[in-house]
Amino acid sequence: MPFLPGARLLDWLSTSGLQIALTILGAVLIARFVSWIGSRITRRIDERYMQSDDLVRSEATKHRHSVAQVVTWMAISFVYIVATLKVFDYLQLPIGSLVAPATVLGAALGFGAQRIVQDILAGFFIITERQYGFGDTVQISVTGASEDAIGTVEDVTLRVTRVRSTAGEVITVPNGQINKAVNLSKDWARAVVDVPIPVTADIADVTEILRELGVAAYKEPRLRELLLDEPSVMGVESLEVDQLSVRMVARTLPGKQFQVGRLLRARIAGALREQGITVTPQLDTASVVDRVEAQ
Repeated sequence: MPFLPGARLLDWLSTSGLQIALTILGAVLIARFVSWIGSRITRRIDERYMQSDDLVRSEATKHRHSVAQVVTWMAISFVYIVATLKVFDYLQLPIGSLVAPATVLGAALGFGAQRIVQDILAGFFIITERQYGFGDTVQISVTGASEDAIGTVEDVTLRVTRVRSTAGEVITVPNGQINKAVNLSKDWARAVVDVPIPVTADIADVTEILRELGVAAYKEPRLRELLLDEPSVMGVESLEVDQLSVRMVARTLPGKQFQVGRLLRARIAGALREQGITVTPQLDTASVVDRVEAQ
């Protein structure tokens, strides 16, 4: 639009200028309204979970929460795209004349655009395949990163996944840069506790102690609500010069393997101490190691 001085400028401001301003204002208001609706829906989903007796979110609840977030993001993007096209129309800029410059610009920014398309496609498959959702505990391997992103999923869109670590940090990962995503809280999980004992200890006695401890743990109300079945002793896992490891496993509710592992570790340390069984001098009973294998 050429510069229009004087009365013609005022006339343009009162017509096209006003329409542009109203379009932008309307787009902002609609986007905020859509965001409010999305927040209300996700909050209602969360409230239903909090008011229920479920200890963990169901897979359907997590998926609905993630879908609501994605739909909200797509609706807001659509509103801004339509508003931009309307502004071009009010400025009397034919869209057809922008094809050639857009082609040149697209070629110049092809690498960046490729990344964006890659992120969106990856996000689409994450949502449709239900790889993970809001509230899941995940371990994400990111291209070029030396460490995996580990934490609880707080937001999933078509472009990025936001994870909050145990230290309270929010990690934003572009979906297209995810090499591997390990879901530690899907359907069920397994707490694996490797108990180091001296090679002089009687393996049969230790196995019986751990078996009885598993039976008692399954009968205990605090642990019973977190366990899917009775913890079992798998046997000797590793053998070293001065110690060996006996493995104990327990199937748990999704995301509860860490809590169950800590509770079992404390009980194992106490049970071994009562029987006079100690680990090698450089380790004490507090160093019983638990590892997690999510299914």
